[in-house]
Amino acid sequence: MPISPPYRHSPAADRNKGPILDVLHDVLGASGHALEIASGTGQHIAHFAAGLPSWRWQPSDQAEAPDALTALDADIGFYCQQEGADGARVQPAIALDVLIKPWPTMGRFNAIYCANMLHIAPWACCAALFQGAAQQLQADGLLITYGPYFEADRNVPPAAGNVAFDADLRARDPQWGIRQLADVEREAEAAGLHLQRRFELPANNLCLVFGR
Repeated sequence: MPISPPYRHSPAADRNKGPILDVLHDVLGASGHALEIASGTGQHIAHFAAGLPSWRWQPSDQAEAPDALTALDADIGFYCQQEGADGARVQPAIALDVLIKPWPTMGRFNAIYCANMLHIAPWACCAALFQGAAQQLQADGLLITYGPYFEADRNVPPAAGNVAFDADLRARDPQWGIRQLADVEREAEAAGLHLQRRFELPANNLCLVFGR
């Protein structure tokens, strides 16, 4: 059904939430506590809360606007209702900027999930994401990222759509752009995390699973 204000809506999130949930079913345990970095419209976390009902979920956002977290909580509540998810399994959203250290005190997580951030953020956010995640994850916890990547080191030809998308991103902000997976892996390893699994998802995106 069409979504109208005040709730924000991402058609892309609707398209990719199912394939990403399939990955989460594959790599996550039966229950746990997960943090989502950059929750956006809240569509992903609501879908995951419905599909993984024994997990608890902590949404977060950079929250530059004063009412940003209130709006995110409202969005998540709306989408949880649409998805048939138990909203009690989703905690109130918190402000989290990966560049600001230390991250808020939240306890330890079994999983941290971050979608579509690395290519629309300064490169410094990549190292900050992995360093912060390494501190917040349980010993066997996983960091899961989703988005487009270039893979020159694996001799994977870049998709034409990703090349055009990368050019558009860099025209909008020189600090943005699709990242080389090898560069991302180096930042992960510097933080003590290593790429464990790589999933090819629709529309030339990857879901990557990092752990100790």
